[in-house]
Amino acid sequence: MFFNASVKAALCTAAAMSALLIPAAGSASAVSSASASASASGETVGATADSFDAKCRSHSRTYVLKKYYRGPKFFTLRCGTSTWGWKHIKARHGWNSTMDRKIDAAIWSGDPNGRGGYSTYLNQCPRVEKFRTIIGTPAGTNDLLTAYKVDQPAVASAAAC
Repeated sequence: MFFNASVKAALCTAAAMSALLIPAAGSASAVSSASASASASGETVGATADSFDAKCRSHSRTYVLKKYYRGPKFFTLRCGTSTWGWKHIKARHGWNSTMDRKIDAAIWSGDPNGRGGYSTYLNQCPRVEKFRTIIGTPAGTNDLLTAYKVDQPAVASAAAC
């Protein structure tokens, strides 16, 4: 009887551990696993300007092109206009797979920047902000307004060094 209970306990533990190792569908590791398998198969990784351009031509400014995740919460990139969203980012700051990755990194693991978005910083003292996103548009409070490269010291942390 004791042997049967210990076998059950071992199987339950093994099942729980394997569930922890398999990424959930919306997690960052699942996304990176999907990207890695897509790039291994020769498919295009990341969002291309041409595909977004085609989608925005046939949809309204509020059409959701992509979702960026921060834990269970997500922020949307909409087609937008010349003053916000993808059309704004493409026209004012340029759009390519690098911009897409920087936005993803800033939202996923960046620090809140006090402008309603998230920023990434160089690992030095004083901290230097290298990329900024700003969240909140006329279409929604969880929408990406803009994203751009920044090269300036963070005011709040400059004195902390």
